[in-house]
Amino acid sequence: MEGDVTNWRCEEVFVSHVEDAITFWAQCIDRSQEIAKLSDYLAKICPLSNVVYSNPDLGRIYGGLFSFDNTWYRCRLQNVKRKESWRVTYIDYGNSEMLNRSSIVELPNDLQFPSLAKKYRLWGLHLFDPDISLSERGTAFLVSMINEKQVTVRHKGTNKDNTVVVQVMYGNLDIGEEVLKKGFASWCKSPPSCKYTEDSKMGIKFSHAKLQMPAPCSCRQVERFSFSNHNGMLKPNRQKGLSISQKPSLKKKENHSRNNATLPKSAPVFTPRFATLENSKPMVSEEDKIKCELDLCPTNCQPLETQFMPFNPKRNKEKVIAEKCCQLLEISLQTAVGNKLQSLSAKIALVKKARQKNMTVNFGDDVFEAIRVVSENCIIAPPSLKILEEIWEKYNLAQHKIQLCNSMVAVHHLIDERNNAQQSLLTTVQEFILEVDVIALTERTHTLEELLCSLEAVYGKATETDSSQKDFCEFFDWKQTKMETFRRVQRDTEESMQVLFKWFSDFREVFDLTSAVSLSFEEGVGDIDELLNKAEADVGKELDLSTMGQSETDKKIMVSAHNKVINMIHQEKLFIRLILKRHEDCVRFKNRIAEWLHESPNVDQLLKTKKNLKSIKAQLRCRTIEQRNLEESDNANKSDVRRLKKHISELRQKTFEIMYQEQNEYEKLSDLVKNYFPELPLLYPEAEIINYINSGGLLWISLERELLDAEPMKELSTKRPVVCADFQGQKVLLKGYCVGFDTEGKLIETAAKYHIAWAEMKEKSGLLPLMSLFFCRSDPLAYLMVPFCSGESLGEVQANQPLTPVEAANVMKGVACGLQTLHKMNIVHGSVHQNNVFAVNRKKGILGDFDFTKTEEQRSLSNSSGCLTLTAPEVKAGQQASLSSDMYSYGCLLLWLSHGEHFKTKPDGTPDISQLDMNIKLKQLLLRLVSATERITAEQVIEDEYFQIQKGLTSSCPNRAMREV
Repeated sequence: MEGDVTNWRCEEVFVSHVEDAITFWAQCIDRSQEIAKLSDYLAKICPLSNVVYSNPDLGRIYGGLFSFDNTWYRCRLQNVKRKESWRVTYIDYGNSEMLNRSSIVELPNDLQFPSLAKKYRLWGLHLFDPDISLSERGTAFLVSMINEKQVTVRHKGTNKDNTVVVQVMYGNLDIGEEVLKKGFASWCKSPPSCKYTEDSKMGIKFSHAKLQMPAPCSCRQVERFSFSNHNGMLKPNRQKGLSISQKPSLKKKENHSRNNATLPKSAPVFTPRFATLENSKPMVSEEDKIKCELDLCPTNCQPLETQFMPFNPKRNKEKVIAEKCCQLLEISLQTAVGNKLQSLSAKIALVKKARQKNMTVNFGDDVFEAIRVVSENCIIAPPSLKILEEIWEKYNLAQHKIQLCNSMVAVHHLIDERNNAQQSLLTTVQEFILEVDVIALTERTHTLEELLCSLEAVYGKATETDSSQKDFCEFFDWKQTKMETFRRVQRDTEESMQVLFKWFSDFREVFDLTSAVSLSFEEGVGDIDELLNKAEADVGKELDLSTMGQSETDKKIMVSAHNKVINMIHQEKLFIRLILKRHEDCVRFKNRIAEWLHESPNVDQLLKTKKNLKSIKAQLRCRTIEQRNLEESDNANKSDVRRLKKHISELRQKTFEIMYQEQNEYEKLSDLVKNYFPELPLLYPEAEIINYINSGGLLWISLERELLDAEPMKELSTKRPVVCADFQGQKVLLKGYCVGFDTEGKLIETAAKYHIAWAEMKEKSGLLPLMSLFFCRSDPLAYLMVPFCSGESLGEVQANQPLTPVEAANVMKGVACGLQTLHKMNIVHGSVHQNNVFAVNRKKGILGDFDFTKTEEQRSLSNSSGCLTLTAPEVKAGQQASLSSDMYSYGCLLLWLSHGEHFKTKPDGTPDISQLDMNIKLKQLLLRLVSATERITAEQVIEDEYFQIQKGLTSSCPNRAMREV
């Protein structure tokens, strides 16, 4: 019978996904708040959870990052795997997709509960034979009818796969009938294999359209029972919609006979004697006398009332009110016992429910458990850590002395001291590694992360307050007091219930007419009012403790303990990270020093590579001269020339390969010098290691211009010699700089800073990369090799085919990224103009390099191209160039892109854009860039609303974006 009731059930659901013309997923409307809380919880814990790397459990629930909105949802993995992707089904919504393994994370056990969405199927319908076109149209039809809408479903049965068979109504519209009319499904001639109610089995024989949905019934009404004497029997009076604490009115009593109903089977059965309890009390003659006197009072008072009536006009109203109060009092006295028992029964039911669901007061059990975990199992420092730090400090001091030493005589003594410290450090390092390997640092970190997530999910982030061990002591005392109070209240409630139960058991003898035991009223009844009052008071206390919230004092104690334990978790996590970092350093030190325990590093391999390179370069020069002579001779054989060119190309390729080997050797030696053997540059000055280190790895010591088949670029050689060459299959530019003893170091230092800034972000830096730096041996020239961006400078692009507003915004955003990269390293560019900005494929903007031999002021003062001057007014006035002056040049360049050179200037030298017709967001940005005083930074430019709007317009509709801008 219970299954039938379930299948008759009607409910309101929200359709979240449609599978086909007769199958859909939906969520119960009553669970909307639960779904919202789940989404917030998933958004907090999923980014911190572990990615699924091993073979996942198909029966477990995971977290999936939905590709459409980048939001985390619960999902279950299907047995479909394609490389590193899995088919997942979002169990709380019903839809599926393929997800990369990196977008699937583990979920804790508290999220391993059944799905919040159910799979439904239209009752009495089945699909036709597979027809892709018909199936797609049927699915689209059902989507248009019910998807993302609230509908009413009536349960008809459940299939073996737990799909619920339902009849669906959207308002007065029967969805199944509409699908049937459109021909997307047919009527079942025989019922499918599922459990139906009797109503469902009979309904299959009739038309689907004739079924009507019953009106949904409210299951939240409160039924109130009172007892009346009717024909010698007691029956319950069921009044719906009344609160338990409400008092019945006179009108309700008058309608009592119409609301009589029989008691349910589970209700207790009372005998008629209970109803005549008050009639069994003996009457006292004194009471009769008092009643007689009361009856005579109205007669005696009538003459007095007649005399006082003119003097007291309010007396009639007061009399009516008093009479009504007396009537209400008499009515309440007639049902006093029933009301008290009913109120007590309702409270007892709530107490039972609270105890069954453990709905007790929150005594901070989760905080108490967190304190126990953090306090008892905290990671302590390995015994050798302190010794390791002391020896490592001595070792670093010895290394620093070697770095500062310039004497070949003294350096050997310092090396011996360093080697002794190195040997002691290696022994301690090995001991430290063994100690750390046996500590479960990873497991402890995972435990702390889970603990931190659970506490922050309940209590939020910890606040920055001073905490001490006193907070824990105060919390423990508070928790102990609360627990003792609650246990005492529960004990009092149980004792009162036992006394009351014993009283009712004993009182049965009073109503048993066949019993030989005769009890007086005092012996049978006793002080029942006191028992009922005490029982109700004890039950009320337990209910108050079970349902009331925490006081401000309780919250303060909880927050203090929570902040303290959160701070302890963060401190331990930081300590674990320090241990892991030191362990990583020790492992690296052990592995690198192990190969140099019995010998010192040298530059033999580097010198050998240089020797081979020198031989190959000599051959290449000879073959180049031979080719030149052969081409100039009158009787040159073309086949010999081709063969010689091929041989020269092979020699050049081999030269570059050996140069790469040389660079690798320099990189290895550079690492040894920085971390382990700083004496190498002093011991082997011929290797020029220090020059390579100072250049940040940019310097190619053996590279020469003659090795490259270079062609002069006259159009770019207005300020310095520029040649174009083919280097490893890529077109490059060689920019020549005249250097001397005073400028060579400055060139290397500035170029190294630029190269290091680019290397941190590389392609995302927004800068033109420096490929190499080398010096001529015969001429005082240094060459910087950069990629050749032919025809992509902003000046050339605007002259040939100007950028659209959206393209210009994308290019200038890339230039702003380049300035941001340099400004983070405190580098002033000083050469932001249209010929030094490149629009790569008209989509991406990069900022070119600058003259590394000039100062910031020299570059800024000469920052012009054609008639456009981009120098900031403060630099013209003699002030020092700054990051702000770069932003002024950037703003002028952005203005030039939108209006060319057709704008006026103010008396202070800044552009006047107040009268220009342009995008309002662009004008607001320019006003903050070309200001004579304060200007925004490159980071603020990137985040400006103008670029964000252009990005949104480009992604949504490029053509529309161009029109709107």
